Amino acid sequence: MAGSAAVTTAAGAALLSSCGNRSSADKPLSFWNFYSPAPQEDPNLVAQSDWFATAIDRWNSANTRQVAPVYMTGDQMNQRMPVAFASGDGPDIFLISPGDYLRYANGGVLQDLTPYMEQEAIDDYFPQALATRRSGDGIYGLPMEQEPLALFYDPELLEAVGIAEGDLPSDWEQLLELATELSAGSQTGLVLDVDPGYYQNFTFYPWLWQTGGDVIDPDSQKPVFDAEGPRAALDLFGRAIAEGATPRTRPANGDIVGAFTSQYAAFWETGVWDVQNLQLNAPDKTFGVLPLPPPAGGEQVTALGGWAWCVNARGTDPDAAARFVVSVLGSMDEESIAHHAAWNSPTIKGNMPSRASTDAVLDAEDAFADEHYRIFREDILPTGRAEPRFPPVVYKAVSDALQAVQLAGADPGEEARRAQQSLEGYLETYRGGSLI
Repeated sequence: MAGSAAVTTAAGAALLSSCGNRSSADKPLSFWNFYSPAPQEDPNLVAQSDWFATAIDRWNSANTRQVAPVYMTGDQMNQRMPVAFASGDGPDIFLISPGDYLRYANGGVLQDLTPYMEQEAIDDYFPQALATRRSGDGIYGLPMEQEPLALFYDPELLEAVGIAEGDLPSDWEQLLELATELSAGSQTGLVLDVDPGYYQNFTFYPWLWQTGGDVIDPDSQKPVFDAEGPRAALDLFGRAIAEGATPRTRPANGDIVGAFTSQYAAFWETGVWDVQNLQLNAPDKTFGVLPLPPPAGGEQVTALGGWAWCVNARGTDPDAAARFVVSVLGSMDEESIAHHAAWNSPTIKGNMPSRASTDAVLDAEDAFADEHYRIFREDILPTGRAEPRFPPVVYKAVSDALQAVQLAGADPGEEARRAQQSLEGYLETYRGGSLI
């Protein structure tokens, strides 16, 4: 699998590089996304769709080159976008996560947005929000949000075993011990992601970083996975299942609302987006949020996810597309800042902002008055590190090790060594953007 992924990535880069400009005077700019136009009538999804529509309508009313949103699901986009770029028919504007960044950056199809931005706007972005969307001095994607991870918990289940909210676990061992005690029958103590994929890796990285370990050393660009820290993090995920703290399948089919309302789970690792999810869909359910506990003596760290808007450098009109993206997410215009802030407000998406100006707007509106959002903003977000932009082969090496230890009971040391060898082999011939 790792070998075929490497071939796919290399071939993809070559194909992406072959995309040609297809400018025409009246052709609208296609904007592939999974928000708008909303295909459902759920009020929250409609609000998110309307936010996109407002930004697009504002642009279209003032510019000859129009923007046309194209809705598709996340899975559809993942499948269609590489094929579309390879055939020279990629979207003009699109959303990507850090995990997909290098696929397109290394292929040379991302437009540098720096020339379209004021320095004040560049400086307005929080450093970690832009970290994995930059190459050198260039900025190739503008993040619309930051999505930190945390532990959500059910205080009623904790109180049933005599645990007050002031006595929440503060390190790995306390967490595993309490989660094991709380696991009985249909109730589980700690829900960790068990399905292989970029998302599971995303949820694993904070525990790895808490040890001081990493996958790739940011400075040397050498793999450092065969080390004490990575082995300890793998062991944590393996022990969680082996000791009965974590189930092999997530309760309620992975739905935290269903699990919490049915009291199937005491602790659940997830992101800030589930604050809004629980409040909208289970308004009477009490829940709490706490930072991911580190190992004893370790450092509190979380991972920051989130989506960015990118522009196809070989699209219909890259200049107009870049100006549109910057006008929505990278401008110091007050209306633009207010609209960007609205996206992250609890009434629309409920994420953490990626810019200081939008954070200030939300703070002035008391958007963080809710205790859950206050904890995310004040206690969790400052400890965040950007989700890595690892290409498929790097992601797969980590994923294979994690799956083997977590679900097959493999030895963490052996799996860390195996992953290290895979990473070393890949990086011997890798040529592309830095792996951070």
